Amino acid sequence: MSKIYVIHENSEWTVHLTKRLEELDIPYEEWFLDKGILDLSQIPPEGVFYNRMSASSHTRGHRYAPELTSAVLAWIEKHGRKVINGSRAIQLEVSKVAQYLSLNTYGIRTPKTLAAVGISEILEAAGSFEGKPFITKHNRAGKGLGVHLFYTLEGLKEYLEGPTFEDSVDGITLVQEYIQAPEPYITRCEFIGGKFVYAVQVDTSEGFELCPADACRIGDLFCPVGEEVPLKPKFQIIENFDHPILQKYEEFLKNNSIQIAGIEFIRDKDGEIYTYDVNTNTNYNSDAEAAVEKYGMLEIAKFFGEELEKL
Repeated sequence: MSKIYVIHENSEWTVHLTKRLEELDIPYEEWFLDKGILDLSQIPPEGVFYNRMSASSHTRGHRYAPELTSAVLAWIEKHGRKVINGSRAIQLEVSKVAQYLSLNTYGIRTPKTLAAVGISEILEAAGSFEGKPFITKHNRAGKGLGVHLFYTLEGLKEYLEGPTFEDSVDGITLVQEYIQAPEPYITRCEFIGGKFVYAVQVDTSEGFELCPADACRIGDLFCPVGEEVPLKPKFQIIENFDHPILQKYEEFLKNNSIQIAGIEFIRDKDGEIYTYDVNTNTNYNSDAEAAVEKYGMLEIAKFFGEELEKL
């Protein structure tokens, strides 16, 4: 019997999906690809394969999970199976350089970025910003890991030569212009089946750990106003969000064979949009979804049911 095969390396992020698949009585099987053997002479089973491998797998002790997933996806695709977020998706998931270059192809603006390997090269790259603030980030990361803001080259040098410096797992550090937003928010647009579902506003005032999954949530923020201390959620779904950028995002996803993704952007003081991250193993925040009764994992499960019917 055909079923949904969920390829991943983190059960905490997948349990919300499998719960929805069970609710809809959709058959599924999990492929936990932290390690394993791939016999190229074998034929993959019939079904729909969903890749939700994460660029941050190495932070959970699964250093080579994306590489194994790439091999498995190539094997599955060679045999003509239906794959959701296939080989191109994993390529973009593990490389922000690849993401930015592809985004630019579709007229989507990204922050000025230099990729550097080596301490002296990172410093040299930062010098091109001529005294303006900049950030460093890992080329292969996830959850905003490795992101640091600097105002001076001296501050960067101290960090690079100090005990807290952590190199990207692929050795490539990105040095990127800092986009100053008028308010501490970024926007994340969610897509299922290649189509826009909703946008969520994310409060960044506590830093760059922006994963919306309940498992890595930092908790709610409090913003005192006079004598009142109202609860201010970190994630809020924006009702009726609409912008021409969505059409460009959908074109980008379609031409990269990506069906499920979250794409993040920030606005500068002039309202210009800069897109800086594409997450192909997107998670959703349960509190934000419950507030507006929109549920990403339920929509994914429905989408998978439709894909199974097509088989």
